Amino acid sequence: MRQSMFASLVGRLEDADLKPTTTNFTPDRLRIEVLSGLTVALALVPEAVAFAFVAGVEPLVGLYAAFIVGLITALIGGRPGMISGATGALAVVMVSLVALHGVEYLFATVVLMGLIQLVVGFMHWGKFIRLVPHPVMLGFVNGLAIVIFLAQLGQFQVPGTAGESGGHGMASGEWLSGTPLYLMLALTALTMAIIWVWPKITNLIPAPLAGIGIVALIVIGFGLNVPVVGDLASIEGGLPSFHIPAVPLTLETFYIILPYALILAAIGLIESLLTLNLVGEIVGKRGGASQECVAQGVANTVTGFFGGMGGCAMIGQSMINVKSGGRTRIAGTVAALFLLGFILFASGLIEMIPLAALVGVMFMVVIGTFAWNSFKIMTKVPRMDAFVIVLVTVVTVMTDLATAVVVGVIVSALAYAWQNAKRIYATTEVDDAGAKVYKINGPLFFGSTDGFVELFDVAADPASVIIDFQNSRVADQSALQAIETVAAKYQEQGKAIQLRHLTKDCHQLLSRAGHLVVDSDDDPDYEVAVDYSVRTGIIGGH
Repeated sequence: MRQSMFASLVGRLEDADLKPTTTNFTPDRLRIEVLSGLTVALALVPEAVAFAFVAGVEPLVGLYAAFIVGLITALIGGRPGMISGATGALAVVMVSLVALHGVEYLFATVVLMGLIQLVVGFMHWGKFIRLVPHPVMLGFVNGLAIVIFLAQLGQFQVPGTAGESGGHGMASGEWLSGTPLYLMLALTALTMAIIWVWPKITNLIPAPLAGIGIVALIVIGFGLNVPVVGDLASIEGGLPSFHIPAVPLTLETFYIILPYALILAAIGLIESLLTLNLVGEIVGKRGGASQECVAQGVANTVTGFFGGMGGCAMIGQSMINVKSGGRTRIAGTVAALFLLGFILFASGLIEMIPLAALVGVMFMVVIGTFAWNSFKIMTKVPRMDAFVIVLVTVVTVMTDLATAVVVGVIVSALAYAWQNAKRIYATTEVDDAGAKVYKINGPLFFGSTDGFVELFDVAADPASVIIDFQNSRVADQSALQAIETVAAKYQEQGKAIQLRHLTKDCHQLLSRAGHLVVDSDDDPDYEVAVDYSVRTGIIGGH
């Protein structure tokens, strides 16, 4: 299942001659990393500007975030090859904070967000990303592909008419029509065609960079009147400077920014860790979840003190980097430095790049990211898994990634609990002594306790009853309480009851029925996952 879910995505990259290999720092490898970084930097510019507008801040606030977050995570992140920067998932949370309290409160929130992420990293809580089921992961991939696609549609509007973007970059303005629209579509299609054909010609220059360069030369050479990066905003600026957020250092300020910081930290880490796993699947290397949490925390803490809006991993730019051949920390570092260079020295040149070229690159990212074989997978996996894939995809598009992942995990967990709850059953027999033996099969946990209690016919059973747990497993406090309940019912009827094949752990934790447990040489030795209330004798009414 693990491999099949990502087969189409990995297969597309393998077709581009990007099979996972060990990286040796040869001149050719350095060339690939630098050119990949340049490609990523070009794609970062319109994204950072657009997400700054979504958050209601100046374009440089988004660009500085893309530079600082991108640089720090490239240097110390958990997955070489990943790209981080300002993202729409965070921007849509920031907009209400900026509208109500101003940009300085945003900077303070980003600092607190980074500190929270540091705590998560140092506590090694990033490992809990393993609890995300693969149907959720597949829904995440497909949802993000759709989100990236929708975010590009705003570029097909008349410059200067785009209203405030929605949650995923969908703007509300005047759409292009007539010749400008046809020209925009033609240049986008040309970029996509170049990216598709270029690897068949040469690998000296990454295909996305070749597509951007050729289309830009055509537009500039023929003087075509099409939307360009400069139509979004000027990206000219200076070096980011150290700046302590100008907010009152009071508890009131803390209470204002804490909810936003918690939400931003959660969204940022979820998106980063899922992207970490996705990139790891593609390049065939595992990443460090805790290390990535620390890197994101350091990046956002620093960004808040240098006038940036914060950020997290960017799946679109990460896919561009991977497809362009970026495999080491060099590509991400170079991308951040190129971005800073654009701001300081080459703003005029970058502002001449047609948006159609960048849209074409992102459309190819969409095609490469969407797991097209998921349609086939959903016909083979259990219906609940197929439902989770669709659910997470839809929720990702309609709301945000964090909500989608949480919903997907909860639904998957409930489905798993329900399936296991139905597995509890018992076979019965009467032994030579006339005792009725219940042989319990299936896990006994909170979801199956009702079914377990209903297995017994206390009134009709003989005077001696044996409950055998050899083919079962007692999982939690609810299970222990259910055993206590059944034992109490038999004792109230004056009937003898024995419990067999329970662990010594269960024997100690069963406050009332513990003396009914019969020890055997083949008793299991697992430990019951119970909370403090059980160990202190609360179970069973004590």
